[in-house]
Amino acid sequence: MKLNDSETIAVESFSQQDAVLVLEDGQVYVGKPFGAIGETSGEIVFATGMTGYQETLTDPSYDRQIVVQTFPHIGNTGVNGEDTESSRIWVSGYVVRDPSPNVSNWRAEGSLDDDLVNQGIVGICDIDTRKLVRHLRSGGVMRAGIFSGEALLNGQGALSTAEELVAKVKSTPQMEGSHLTGEVSTGSTYTVEPSGAFAGKEPLFTVAAVDLGIKSMTPHRLAERGCRVHVVPLSSTIDDIASLNPDGVFFSNGPGDPGSADDEVALLRAILDRKYAFFGICLGNQLLGRALGFGTYKLKFGHRGINQPVKDMTTGKVEVTAHNHGFAVDAPIGKTVEAPFDAGRYGKVRVSHVDLNDDVVEGLQCLDIPAFSVQYHPEAAAGPHDASYLFDRFVELMRNAKEGKTNA
Repeated sequence: MKLNDSETIAVESFSQQDAVLVLEDGQVYVGKPFGAIGETSGEIVFATGMTGYQETLTDPSYDRQIVVQTFPHIGNTGVNGEDTESSRIWVSGYVVRDPSPNVSNWRAEGSLDDDLVNQGIVGICDIDTRKLVRHLRSGGVMRAGIFSGEALLNGQGALSTAEELVAKVKSTPQMEGSHLTGEVSTGSTYTVEPSGAFAGKEPLFTVAAVDLGIKSMTPHRLAERGCRVHVVPLSSTIDDIASLNPDGVFFSNGPGDPGSADDEVALLRAILDRKYAFFGICLGNQLLGRALGFGTYKLKFGHRGINQPVKDMTTGKVEVTAHNHGFAVDAPIGKTVEAPFDAGRYGKVRVSHVDLNDDVVEGLQCLDIPAFSVQYHPEAAAGPHDASYLFDRFVELMRNAKEGKTNA
């Protein structure tokens, strides 16, 4: 099979008892089924975390993506009802090298394999994930499919050829241009009350959190700081948000191409116009970038995992952070500029955080309006807690906005 203009690859033979991973560029990996039997497709990406597979699987930002775990041994701690970040598994497919045959953890309520089967998640194991990830790092993330059981048969009931499977993959949607937030947002508003030391007390602040694919730990982190958090659906209008009398507005992480999220950008501009204190993470960072007039672009293979080094340009400190993004904001690093939208309508802005691996923009700080954002996950589920101070910054921003202080 042809891989590019100068190279061909040999396709290992496979049978209906195998699972087959097919990339759109013609690469084929033959392994064993893991999880459900069947067929799935999506953008294939890799996550570098050594732990936290249950949080990864249930992160809505992975909607329509096949996740490859770079850590080879997965599943030994099983699954439980406490570590999920949403109501279901969102990945479209799962790729691991060596799934654990045993579960050994006092919190486990079941096995990862059973959970994948019960939720219909098609996966593959016993392949060379190191080779696969090296290929994705050089060729970039791309569309892929996993096929097992009857899904390996063609319309005539015979075993499909590799060429037929590649053709199936190439017929699936690309991630660029995909608008997916509507698939993962809550259908109705729900409220998370202050917790921990603030449990049972009147909230210090009220936050309207727009659910673009929010992880459950995020409102909990705000509740721990005395906030009442109203998690609102994507369909919310500026009047819906205003009716909650929020001290601040939060935009969550989420899947898809930020370049397709025009309605979300329009809502965010209405929020900025009303001078609400604003904090966004992940997709929320990209949407703030667009609202301010910057562009976004697709990364070659993105950042996914819980070990990405980021420099806080405000303090000079380096933090190890949790990431899951395939797009980034195109903004100038190292200088303060006028936000391009509408002849500087939102004043000055600077890049506040930078990824130390590749100089990707990891945060934005507005100087004339109370708004900031980061590209990563300070809720750290899973992941290190280096970035938890950002929730404190948001609380301080709401306090200052309430008292009429500037954001500079």
